[in-house]
Formats: sequence, C-alpha cells, structure tokens
Amino acid sequence: MPETLTLWGVGTSRTIRAHWALHELGLDYRCKPILPRSGETKTAEYTQLNPRQKIPLLQDGDFTIGESAAIVAYLARTYSNPDVTLVPAGPRDFARWLEWCFFIVAELDSTSLYVMRRHGLKGLAHIYGHAPEVVGQAAEYFRQQLRHVEVALSDGRKYLMGDQFTSADILLATCLVWAIDYNVGVCDVATPYLDRVTARPAYKESVAVNTVKV
Repeated sequence: MPETLTLWGVGTSRTIRAHWALHELGLDYRCKPILPRSGETKTAEYTQLNPRQKIPLLQDGDFTIGESAAIVAYLARTYSNPDVTLVPAGPRDFARWLEWCFFIVAELDSTSLYVMRRHGLKGLAHIYGHAPEVVGQAAEYFRQQLRHVEVALSDGRKYLMGDQFTSADILLATCLVWAIDYNVGVCDVATPYLDRVTARPAYKESVAVNTVKV
C-alpha cells in the first residue's frame, strides 16, 4: 500500500475523478484542497510541482502527474488489484477502454462541456466572454456525441465495458453529472446507468471530499 499519495485539488468535475479513483481502489492519500482560479494554483510551491498551474495533480512519491484522465489511468494501471481492477486485461478490451477514455475526454468534456463552462453564465463567462450561441452549439454537439453512449448502453450492459466497472465509467459519469447541471439533458438509457454508477460508495465518498465547504 503506498504511503506517499497526495492529491491536489477539489471543487470541480475534473478533480472529483481522481478522488473517485482513489476511493474505488481503497487507497489512503492526503488531500490538498486547493481551488482553481483562486490564486492557490499560482503559488511558487505549486507552480514548481505543476508549471501548468492546473488541478488536479497527483503526487506519488517523487512522481507527479496532472490531467484528470491521465491521473485516473495511472492509478488504475498502477494500483488495480485482484479485488478492484479499473482497467480491462485483454489487449482488445484495453484498446476499447482506451477508445472510450479518449472519446469522453475529447468529445464530451473538452469540445462540449468545457466550452459551455468557458462561455456560459454558470461558468467562466466573466473571464472568457458570454457567448450564448457558442454555448448552444456546444450543448447540441454534446447531445449528438452522446448518441455513441446511447447505442452502447442500449444493449443492456451494466457499464461501458460490460460487467466490469472501469475508469472509463468514472470519466463518463462525471460528464453526465456535469451535463445535467448545465441543463443539457442526457439520453434515457444514461439515467439508470448514472443512478447505478453514482450509487457506488466510492462515488459518494469522493463527492464528500471534493465538495467545497462554504
């Protein structure tokens, strides 16, 4: 069991992913509850660790890694065990898992939801400018891309990779929660999937850690 895991960052749809993976794997870790755009990511201490000045950031001994999807994948590959395996073992299943991870991060998160966050009134419009048309187009693009998820879940599978819960489900669930919060809406088959995934104890534990106390 590692004794040197530290996770920097709370309060966002991306930081919760790393917390969730840590709880799924039953790992002990220290949480540094810094927030984005608060000045806390621009301190000399943090900038030395992460020149990108973004959260989340994971420290594992003398190793550091940023980007939520990369952190989740690292934890899954490094600390999965016979009882909890967040990455498929077979080469083709691994490739399919990788495809899901890239799709979710590129198409659902960065190209859709984060565009809405940058330019929507519920997000960072005060920094990047309010652009209602851009927000509307991004929401529509999200709904179009979600058809890939709808087709997959329509075959009755429990998780994206079938019966095995993987880190791809962590990425997808956080995007679905994000979309609902932005009133984008999700496909019908995603609702029971999301209910099932967010009922997991590790998700509830990660929400508690990731929630900003005000």
